[in-house]
Amino acid sequence: MAHPRAGQRAQAEDLIDVDAVVNAYYDLTPDPTNPDQQVVFGTSGHRGASLDAAFNDAHIAATTQAIVEYRASQNITGPLFIGKDTHALSGPAWTTAIEVLIANGVEVCSENDNEYTPTPAVSRAIVVHNKTHDASNTADGIVVTPSHNPPRDGGFKYNPPHGGPADTDATSAIAARANELLADPRAIRRSRFEAVSSQLNRFDYLGRYCDDLTNALNLEAIRGSDLHIGADPLGGASVHYWGYLAENLGLDLKVINDTVDPRWAFMTLDTDGKIRMDCSSPNAMASLINNRTDYDISTGNDADADRHGIVTPDAGLMNPNAYLAVAIQYLYANRDGWRPDAGIGKTLVSSSMIDRVAAQLGRRLIEVPVGFKWFVDGLRSGSIGFGGEESAGASFLALDGSTWTTDKDGILLALLASEIRAVTGKSPSELYAALEAEHGSPAYARVDAPANREQKAKLAKLDASAVTATELAGEPITAILTEAPGNGAAIGGLKVCTESAWFAARPSGTEDVYKIYAESFRGPEHLARVQEEARAVVSATLGG
Repeated sequence: MAHPRAGQRAQAEDLIDVDAVVNAYYDLTPDPTNPDQQVVFGTSGHRGASLDAAFNDAHIAATTQAIVEYRASQNITGPLFIGKDTHALSGPAWTTAIEVLIANGVEVCSENDNEYTPTPAVSRAIVVHNKTHDASNTADGIVVTPSHNPPRDGGFKYNPPHGGPADTDATSAIAARANELLADPRAIRRSRFEAVSSQLNRFDYLGRYCDDLTNALNLEAIRGSDLHIGADPLGGASVHYWGYLAENLGLDLKVINDTVDPRWAFMTLDTDGKIRMDCSSPNAMASLINNRTDYDISTGNDADADRHGIVTPDAGLMNPNAYLAVAIQYLYANRDGWRPDAGIGKTLVSSSMIDRVAAQLGRRLIEVPVGFKWFVDGLRSGSIGFGGEESAGASFLALDGSTWTTDKDGILLALLASEIRAVTGKSPSELYAALEAEHGSPAYARVDAPANREQKAKLAKLDASAVTATELAGEPITAILTEAPGNGAAIGGLKVCTESAWFAARPSGTEDVYKIYAESFRGPEHLARVQEEARAVVSATLGG
C-alpha cells in the first residue's frame, strides 16, 4: 500500500540532518564481526548508511586498499578514473578513496572537488582510454554513489578495465580483503588529502562525454526538429551535463531543475514515503509528470545518471519495460553500423514484449540474470547491440557499432527518446501503443513477500526439480528456470513461464523479503492470479 503522502513534496520531517550523516561517517566505527556492518558488494557495489555504521570512513579506506591490491594482482597499472554523485556521503567517501589511492602510488583521474560525475561518464572514460592504450597502461574506475537510494545512504562501486560493473569474482575478492582490513587496518596506506590533492589528474569528464555523444546518437535529427526538451537531473550528477548539452550542442533543451541539495528537499516522496531519486517511479517523478505538456519530451535521471525516466505529453511517465521495447525496435531499424547479428540483451525479469519485438526483428534474444554486468562482454564485442534492465537501466553501441559504455547510461537513453521523436514523428509512448496493438498489452508488476535469511538462501540456490506445480494461473507451465537461457548463469532464484504469463522470484539482498516479478498478457486480473499462485509455488519450495 502506498504511503499517504506518496507523490507529494517532501516536508521538513522527511529531510536528513546532513551534518549528522557526515559526522557519523567519521565518528562511528563499524564492528567487523557484525554482518550488517561489514563490506558487502551487491549488484551495484557496497551500500549502506553512516548512521547505521554500515558506510563509514573505515569501510571506504579498507575497500579502496582492497581495490588497490586487487588491481595489482590483475596487472592493472594505468590510471584509475573516479567519480562521485551528489549524496551527502559521496564527497567524504571520494576524499577517503583518493587519500588511499594516491598513498599507494595510483594515478587518479578525477573531476574538480566541487564537480560531480555520472556513472556513464566514468565508464566511457575507461572504455576510451583502454581502446587507445596498450595493456601496459590499462585503466579502471570507481564511482562513489548509492544510485537512487535515499539521501542518508552512501555507495561505492568498482568498474574494472572493461568499464562496466565488476563481476562476482572481483567483488567477492575485494569484499573479503576489505573485511580483513576492516578488522586489522594496519596494512592500509593513506595520506592526508591536503597533502596529495595536487597529484590528482583533473580530468574533463563532462566535456569529453557530452561532445562524444555525437558518435552514439543522431543529434542532427534532434537539432533539425522543433522539439522542446526538458531534462530534470533530480538533483543528481547529471546536472551540469544537461546544462552543457543545452549550451553547446545546439539542442532546444531546458534544465528543469538545476538545484543540488543533499537533502533533496525539492523531491516528491516515493511510493513508500521515502525520498528516493527513482526516475522510474511515478511518485518520485510526480513534478515532471504534472508538467508533461510543457515539453515534447521530458526526462529524468537518478543520482548517478545510470537510469532514465521518459515522460511524454500523451502518456506521462512510461513504464521502463515499455520504453525498452520501443528503444529496441527503433535502434535495430536505424543503426546500419551495427553488426547484422548483434543480439538483444534483456534481464530475465524484463517484459516479454521484448521477446516479441526481438522475434519480429529476427534478432537473437540474450536473456540473462539480473545485473548489468551480464551485458558487458556483448557490448564490448558488438555481439549485443542493446542491453537493458527492467529497472530503467540500459546502454547500446555507438553509431559505428563500437562500444559506447559498458555500464548503464541514463543520459544516452534519455536523449534517445528525443531522437526517436525527431526521426519517427511519434512519441515513444505512441510507438508503444502500436506495439501493444500488434503484440498484446501486458500487465506487469513487482511485489514483495516475507522471507527470513535461511529461506532467502534456499531460494537463491533452488533447483528446478523443487517445483512440483504443473500449472500457473490456469495455464500449463512451459518452463521452470533456475539458470538464464541466454548464458546459462544461475539466476539466484526461480522463473516459471506459461504461454501468456511468467513470474520470477529472487531474494532481496537487504531486506527480509523476496521479490516477485510477474507479467501477464491476459490482463491485470490474470496478473493478480499469477502473483497469488507464485507465492504458493515459492512457499512450497521453501517449506513454508
